[in-house]
Amino acid sequence: MVDLKKLQHSLSDYSRPPLEQWNPPFCGDIDIVIKSEGGWFYQGSKITRPALVKLFASVLWLENDDYFLLTPVEKVRIQVEDLPFVVVGWRRLDTGVIEVTTDTDEHYQLSERFPLVTHNELPAVKIRDGFLARVHRNVYYQWAEEAELAHSGEPEGFYLQSADARFLLGPAS
Repeated sequence: MVDLKKLQHSLSDYSRPPLEQWNPPFCGDIDIVIKSEGGWFYQGSKITRPALVKLFASVLWLENDDYFLLTPVEKVRIQVEDLPFVVVGWRRLDTGVIEVTTDTDEHYQLSERFPLVTHNELPAVKIRDGFLARVHRNVYYQWAEEAELAHSGEPEGFYLQSADARFLLGPAS
């Protein structure tokens, strides 16, 4: 059984570690669950310290549809109910680009690199390391007010414009 305090201590020296360079052995499962609304839970109790959630999020790794926390010396599997991140805020920059903010305070600009996509019939933003961040319902409703109908040649639906990029927000019907 992996100890949460030991794992936290082994990660405390890293802010954004080079996970792709690490190849630690698999050490088993740890009772950490990321709930569909974005809350992180350890042994059924919510992790309430934002710094700890950010620390764990910084070492989150996706491999073959499984989620892991990596350190240089161990790899432990966790459970994710939906997606590991949630887009909880956004703003339109002076350039017309939409910048989104995740529940772990990461910022991404909607673009071809970080596109708005559909995952399990709901909107999500593709962010770092191939992760998806679910678009929170409040953000979705705000975007619905900004959305416009498809242009000529685009599939039917409502689109969100971020600078020169357009993303399908949802169907027209």
